[in-house]
Order: sequence, then C-alpha cells, then structure tokens
Amino acid sequence: MTLTKTPMQTSSRRGFLGLLGAGAVLMAAPAWALNTDQARALVQQSLNEVYAVINSGRPPAQMYKDFEAIFARYADVDVIARSALGPKARQVSGQQFAAYKQAFQGYIGRKYGARFREFIGSRIEVTGARPMKSFFAVTSIAKLNGRAPMTVEWHVSDKSGQSKYFNIIIEGVNMLASERAEISAMLAANGGDIGALTAALQRAG
Repeated sequence: MTLTKTPMQTSSRRGFLGLLGAGAVLMAAPAWALNTDQARALVQQSLNEVYAVINSGRPPAQMYKDFEAIFARYADVDVIARSALGPKARQVSGQQFAAYKQAFQGYIGRKYGARFREFIGSRIEVTGARPMKSFFAVTSIAKLNGRAPMTVEWHVSDKSGQSKYFNIIIEGVNMLASERAEISAMLAANGGDIGALTAALQRAG
C-alpha cells in the first residue's frame, strides 16, 4: 500500500486497535497452563466480547464503562500501568500507585472507547499463535471498513497466575511504548507530581 496516511488516520487506526487490545485478553487459567491453541482461541473469544459492546447500540458513556470493565477484568492492568509510568512507578507509595492505576484504567476505557463509532462492522481475524521465551504471540489481520488490512500481534502470558494480554504490536508500533510516551508527557506537564498526573488522567480521554 503506497498511499500516505494522514496523522489523523494513523491515530484512529492505532486507537481502534488499542481499544481492541484493551479487550483482547485471555480468560483465567492456572499458572503456566497456557498453550498456543488456547491463546489463539481465547484471543478470538475476547475480541468477540469487544465487538458485542461496539455493536450494542448503548449510549457512549455506557460503552466507555463497558470497555473499562473489559480492560479491568482481563488485561494485566498492573503491568501495563507500571510500564506506562516508567521509573516513577518505583518511587511512589502503594496508595499513590493504586489511585494512579485506577485513573489509568478509566483513561484507557474512555480514550479508545471514544473512537468506537468509526469501526462498527470491522473485524480482526486471528491467524495463528506461537510460543516466545516468556509469552505467546498471537497474530491476526485487521480488516477495517474501506481501509487496507493490517497486521496485529498480541502478547499474552499467564505469569500472573491468569492468562492475560500485556501488549500488542500494531504495524510495528509497540502499544506499551506508545502509552509510556503518552504518560511520560503528561507526567512532565504536571511537574512530575503523581497526584496531579492521576487527576489529569481522571479528566482525560
């Protein structure tokens, strides 16, 4: 595909898949019991749950809550939130981090949920899964209405005792790295104050 994407198109495509990433998670399983077939099947199953919300016809505010619930229930929120916060995560108290994580969770639900109307009827097809050193990589093809298909790779693990997603790679773009850059910029804008960042996340998205 040689057409040049506009910044808005690129943002929308990544934002949509980030939303799906928030729901593309694995159901509970005993630690280290995950295999490639389960990873593939459960990612597809979780995508179906996301699409059910997208096509539900609920008011936007309710959909945002639904997406946040999916993220909270299935994603490894602790790992993702810590990665996004970076070194600062080691410098804050447990209470401060818990408040930040809750705000981050809501921010993700609103941020990606706000774009849902653009992608009703689109699909992602899971095409395979393979074991890596410490996780499983599930590959897929995203088929968006009126747009060229793109590859998406989901990283899933059961290290926490449950099988969950912790990252996605969208056309070579690392979601964890992207969110870390976003949160780092917000933290800097708030003078490095975790409380101010938490308040900003509660308003953002």
